[in-house]
Amino acid sequence: MKMIKTLLLFLVLFLRQLNIFAEDGHELWLRSKPAKPVTIISRGNSATMQMAIQELQKGWQGTAGAIFFLKLKKDISLQGDGFKLSASGVQASTELGILYGVFEMLRRQRTGETIHAFVSNPSYSHRILNHWDNLDGSIERGYAGKSIFWRTTDPFTVTQKDKALWQSYARANASVGINGAVIDNVNANPLILTTDYLQRTKAIADVLRPFGVKVYLAVKFSSPALVGHLKTSDPLDAAVIKWWNNKVKEIYQLIPDFGGFLVKASSEGQPGPQDFGRTHADGANMLADAVKPFGGLIMWRAFVYSPNDKDRAKQAYNEFVPLDGKFRDNVIIQVKNGPIDFMPREPFSPLFGAMQKTPVMVEFQITQEYLGHSTHLVFLSPMWEETLKSDTYQFGKGSTVAKCTDGTLKPQKYSAIAGVSNVGSDVNWTGHDFAQANWYAFGRLAWNHDLPSSQIADEWLKLTFNNATEKTANDAFYLNHHFLDPVKQMMLDSREAAVNYMMPLGLHHIMSANGHYGPGPWWGPVGMRADWTPPYYHQADSMGIGFNRTTTGSDAVEQYHEPIASLLNNASSCPDPLLLWFHHLPWDFKMKSGRTLWDEICVHYDKGVKQVRAFQSTWDQAAPYIDAERFSAVQRKLRSQSSNAVLWKDACLLYFQQFSKMPIPAEVERPVHNIDEIIQKDMRRENYDQSL
Repeated sequence: MKMIKTLLLFLVLFLRQLNIFAEDGHELWLRSKPAKPVTIISRGNSATMQMAIQELQKGWQGTAGAIFFLKLKKDISLQGDGFKLSASGVQASTELGILYGVFEMLRRQRTGETIHAFVSNPSYSHRILNHWDNLDGSIERGYAGKSIFWRTTDPFTVTQKDKALWQSYARANASVGINGAVIDNVNANPLILTTDYLQRTKAIADVLRPFGVKVYLAVKFSSPALVGHLKTSDPLDAAVIKWWNNKVKEIYQLIPDFGGFLVKASSEGQPGPQDFGRTHADGANMLADAVKPFGGLIMWRAFVYSPNDKDRAKQAYNEFVPLDGKFRDNVIIQVKNGPIDFMPREPFSPLFGAMQKTPVMVEFQITQEYLGHSTHLVFLSPMWEETLKSDTYQFGKGSTVAKCTDGTLKPQKYSAIAGVSNVGSDVNWTGHDFAQANWYAFGRLAWNHDLPSSQIADEWLKLTFNNATEKTANDAFYLNHHFLDPVKQMMLDSREAAVNYMMPLGLHHIMSANGHYGPGPWWGPVGMRADWTPPYYHQADSMGIGFNRTTTGSDAVEQYHEPIASLLNNASSCPDPLLLWFHHLPWDFKMKSGRTLWDEICVHYDKGVKQVRAFQSTWDQAAPYIDAERFSAVQRKLRSQSSNAVLWKDACLLYFQQFSKMPIPAEVERPVHNIDEIIQKDMRRENYDQSL
């Protein structure tokens, strides 16, 4: 048996030397490449420092035989885990700063960027992935396989395979500066706080620790009653407070650097302090007091809404603004980028400009719940950049969402940013090779929220498809014009293309109920909560389309500072991309382009289809520079995306045409589907899903 294993190992190594193994994308943007020798001068023998040294030794692409210093030294210019980088070394105040500086050096070497002396400090102190992973191994809104943390079969055994996967995951996070992970679903299972699951959490934390990735847990607010067998979970009840204090002590005994809790309360059926007549502040502060002695953080989600006839977009603001200033200093309010739910385009949440005494953090969604899952190529960095650069006017002009959340505009103990992870057990981690770019982009923006999306896309392409760059290394013109430039432009255009063929001009929440994937503007079963159905949002009728959030409607505009409120309130000044978010307008309303609103809607849907077809052409022309495996995988995905875009266009235009009674413009491609067939197919799928 031993001889057979030896022969198999030899065969594997031999085949790798011949480059016969297929490219599976597992290496992400950290693809291996023969390293040049380097002499490293450093002090310290911790696991983190050893990781930094190993990364340099196996990845150095600078001058052969160079001397490189790793220096731990405090400096007034360095904040948190920031670092100073020069051609000769890295200086930082922390060992993690050294590791981040090493990854920065290696990235610049591999992308051909100039390496000059500069200081890099993180925009946010806490840069966190939220995993919506369930304890049975499934992932809510995950499109890349099973959880890498949890499983149903033999759930508490930790294998070497587990540890190797967690280590690769942690290394990828560290390479882009991500320093935290909530490893279970916000719709939390109370069992996560029981002994066996905490022991597995400890095992995960032990592997992630050397890479600077702290573990956090999402917890169910009613855990004291559900697993503690108390009569109540009232946050002001003495027994409940004692239970949480004891549970927190137990966790920190196992995991001394445990990050804290993420809480989804009083939302979508999840229990919360309101169940006991208490406020969000009462619930958050009780948990904050429990973790404070250990340096823990409470991230309290502001994703709250209840079934009523009012505008759902206003509810988070209405619940949280009256509590501004009443939260402990280790509570941070986690706010989705928009006021509804990760739509292809939303205005920024008004909470970013309203909470002046309470820290808030942005929550982005990396996994593409409403943007084609792991089938559609949609580079999300432009979407996040759009949000971060939006001016809230909280403290006057220049009060961007980024500055409202990073501690620039008001004193706060913690700053943070979160991204709902798209990581799963698929060999390429994210299901779509280009979805890796969104994981990468989140980390880069979390570290430096001023980075332009074009730079992030350029970096990721060079790091991820370095086989292409190596093939044409001696011909920069050929490389740029035939691979990097066109594919980068495809990435940068992809989000706007998705908006065009899904929900243009401010339309939102008109997707199918079946997995939030395809179109479904018609979906509205009798008895269903109105705010769970598309007609609630698009409001299409014979008079027009759009949700009236002006002063004559729900008055959601009043939640924004001036001059934004007035800008959005007037249809003539409201930006076209948000027009139907804030206005219900007649079908013949004259747009800035000179077209009618109906024609403008048609043109946008048609443009989205044409953009995706152009992506197919761009990718096909990139074939000579891409390994066959990833080229074919992306090509297949683009074909599916193209057919999906046509379905979105046909379904939405044919459905809305029933109200507009206006012809589709001659220049727009004719529908190839019938609306009744689309709806019937969608209903059959819904019935099938409900029978499972």
